[in-house]
Amino acid sequence: MEIINIRGVNFCNVTLAEAADWAADTLTSSPDTPRAVFTPNSEIVQLCIEENEYYALINSADLIIPDGIGVIKASRILGTPLKEKVAGIELGEQVLRIAAEQGYSVYFLGAKPGVAEQAAQKMQEKYPALTVAGIHDGYFKKEGEENEAVLAEIRAAAPDVLYVCLGVPAQEKWIDANRTALGSVKLCLALGGSLDVWAGNVKRAPKLFIRLGLEWFYRLCCEPKRIGRMMKLPKFLFGTYAEKWRGRK
Repeated sequence: MEIINIRGVNFCNVTLAEAADWAADTLTSSPDTPRAVFTPNSEIVQLCIEENEYYALINSADLIIPDGIGVIKASRILGTPLKEKVAGIELGEQVLRIAAEQGYSVYFLGAKPGVAEQAAQKMQEKYPALTVAGIHDGYFKKEGEENEAVLAEIRAAAPDVLYVCLGVPAQEKWIDANRTALGSVKLCLALGGSLDVWAGNVKRAPKLFIRLGLEWFYRLCCEPKRIGRMMKLPKFLFGTYAEKWRGRK
């Protein structure tokens, strides 16, 4: 697939449907190590810009999708437009649908105790044929004995798909560090707060806000304390204009 570099991050130029097809193809194959899906938005790209060591981590994924309108705007500013925003939570649900239809099993890792159970129940109500092979909350030490115990649980459950919802950059670091120790897993998706949404504890923005590219504004209205994090969006876009200007000199 076409790769478009936006401020140092190698985004895959795909639609949601194309990303779902790629995931389905992955599940029919037998990769030597699980393939990873990362979903950076402008905040995460800005993190890479400010702390360069994160570039290698984010770019280590097999599929990197633009989960944010800021990345789409930046691609247009730079003259290398991406096809569309591909929300990680939407791709994650498409993979659940594929798993239910084709008989693959999934494992939910992350969020507070009880949330993964709620998410599993809600998703199995929506997709009755879905097999949830196992669940584990995100409150465990990410190295040492506790981590090894979690890895052993995942291997014993033998899922085809692993959802890792530990927040950025913890989830990407965990996948990168443990990718070769996951047994039968074919596909890992780093999906932040998706389990909370699927559990019904957090609501996504209304469709109108999403369609207008204002999902970030809705989240800010619901959680004003996010203002500091949200300021990375204008910083990222101003920096993108500056990069374009420098390129023209």
